[in-house]
Amino acid sequence: MAFPEDVLTADEYVVLHLHPHWKQLVRPVFATVASLAAVVAGFIWLPHNTVGTVVLYGIAALALIFVLCYGIWPFLVWRTTHYVFTNERVLLQRGVLSRDRRDIPLGRVNDHSMQQRFIERLLGCGTLTIESAGERGQSVLTDIPHVQRVQTTLYELIEAYVDKHTLSDREMRDIIREAQEGAQP
Repeated sequence: MAFPEDVLTADEYVVLHLHPHWKQLVRPVFATVASLAAVVAGFIWLPHNTVGTVVLYGIAALALIFVLCYGIWPFLVWRTTHYVFTNERVLLQRGVLSRDRRDIPLGRVNDHSMQQRFIERLLGCGTLTIESAGERGQSVLTDIPHVQRVQTTLYELIEAYVDKHTLSDREMRDIIREAQEGAQP
């Protein structure tokens, strides 16, 4: 399921659109291959009679359930998890059957940090924690690919957002002067 572009505002554009790191797909692939291997082994080694056929159908049914629970479902969760960084906000969206989305405006981001364990450094992923003003506080984004680059990009987006929405000294003096002139009779 692709991320819907219609949730963006008129002047907003996507800078980064990420899914969790591919390491989350290792177990689903292994579960699918192991299930297929069990069915093939049953087909080869079980006797080709009525009892063997019933047992093979049982193995195939269990393998199908195993693939659905540990292969396809985790893939769908991975595919429907979106980390989207725009020039205005960070959007976190999750959910296969239902959807949970959190928007963090860049102006409300107080702090952001990243953490990488040794294995994550080898694989090129990590955890990004975004602390924002509001009730929810921290958002933890796990298994972010190229987390160092993502954190740097987030910093640049926040700086650009602040620069865009902050008045220069000259603009501030002009506003004050206009206010003073408008207040005089």
